[in-house]
Amino acid sequence: MKCVVLYTPADDVMPMALEHFPAHSEWADKFEADGTLLMIGTFADVQADGSMAIFTDRAAAEAFVAGDPFVRHGVVVRHELRDWDA
Repeated sequence: MKCVVLYTPADDVMPMALEHFPAHSEWADKFEADGTLLMIGTFADVQADGSMAIFTDRAAAEAFVAGDPFVRHGVVVRHELRDWDA
């Protein structure tokens, strides 16, 4: 079963996102390289709708969120994990 991570951005997300994007991208690259991150990105209106990522399983999603610089530095104010039967 796959797992979807939904991120809710902080108010005025862009300045913080730009600052922490290199570290966030490097973190995501590790999960893409090991094959557990299938897709990641923002919705069209990132401020209103946030972003999402799809992982091969819940353990990978939890590990990603736990170490994500966007979470650690407040770029993301809330996250939700949803098991996806796809």
